[in-house]
Amino acid sequence: MVSKQVSNLSDEADLRRADSLAREIFSDVANKWALLIIEALGDRTLRFSELRKEVEGISHKMLTQNLRMLERNGLAERKVHPTVPPRVEYTLTQPGQALRATVDLICGWTHEYFTHIESARHRFDT
Repeated sequence: MVSKQVSNLSDEADLRRADSLAREIFSDVANKWALLIIEALGDRTLRFSELRKEVEGISHKMLTQNLRMLERNGLAERKVHPTVPPRVEYTLTQPGQALRATVDLICGWTHEYFTHIESARHRFDT
């Protein structure tokens, strides 16, 4: 009986940690730059400069910060090639690819309801 109570407490603690982690990750990746970086990387490997060209309007600093965050969360991998100058490449990991599928769904939803959203905004603003 005591072990069952300990087990339940452990399960509850695990659920709280998982919920907390989910909120942290969502907070990290739910910004326009992270979503655009995930979409730009897709299923390919890009150098920093290539990625910066793909993500229109992103600054060097914001790209660096978001790539570090994606790498920290295990969603992207950074590979440094020992050349002069160093060549750095980024690619999505398997969890990053899985998240990309969700990002693709969000993009599809946006395309499907684009006209409706614009009409609603116009009605609201006038």
